Amino acid sequence: MVTAKERRSKAFFRARVGVLLAILAGVLLWAWRDVRSRRERTTWERPLSVALILVRQGPIDEAAVVAFRARVPALEIRLTAERQRYRPGSMHPFVFTVVGPVDVVESAPKASGEGPIAAAEHAWAMWRWTARVDGRAGLDSGAYDSRIYVAARPPASEEREMVEGESEEGGRVGVVEVELDDSMADFALFVATHELFHTLGATDKYDDAGRTLIPIGLAEPDRVPRMPQAYAEIMARNRPVEVGVEVPPESLDELAVGPATAAEVGWGR
Repeated sequence: MVTAKERRSKAFFRARVGVLLAILAGVLLWAWRDVRSRRERTTWERPLSVALILVRQGPIDEAAVVAFRARVPALEIRLTAERQRYRPGSMHPFVFTVVGPVDVVESAPKASGEGPIAAAEHAWAMWRWTARVDGRAGLDSGAYDSRIYVAARPPASEEREMVEGESEEGGRVGVVEVELDDSMADFALFVATHELFHTLGATDKYDDAGRTLIPIGLAEPDRVPRMPQAYAEIMARNRPVEVGVEVPPESLDELAVGPATAAEVGWGR
């Protein structure tokens, strides 16, 4: 004979399993919708909404902030021209919104190891950091297809240093660290765009030493003569000028999307 205590225990067990199954179903539904939403970005049925969040980590000169903001329209124009090079007459691919500067002392977390556990820990730390920045900025993160955090600090010397950021390939968030003054706005936006394209599924086009991979890292691989290249491919670091010699881009006018990257993000013909 089943006692009342045993019936209560079974009822509690069923209720707990039901709650857990409901939570699991909700998580799976959210994950499915998120993955579908990410994939829909590269169908290019509409311009993608991108937030450029300027995170101020020290006394950045106001002229640097003004220069950064002022060059964003030029970035939109340049990327529209590149999109139309592959799809003539297509609409502009991105709408950028500059947010900030937001004062945050803490640096973005760095990946500390390999494997799924380290990746999960890093993802959690990055979520906490971006949530803290978003909260201070009053930013609705769900309103954007991708968010690129540009962590800016004052130049330590006359030698400007750019620390390449990181982003989840196919994800929604990228981070760039830069020593920012008014002369670095274009380069900072170039690297921010590199991270943006990572979130859309593009892969790096340079080797472990930072050298451009030939030919996939060239903006114009069919150019004759091949060198010097007129543009720097967005997923490479530099503009090759001759065999074994590369220079960093100096202006957004040098930014280009090569055929290999265009194919990865759905721009290919």
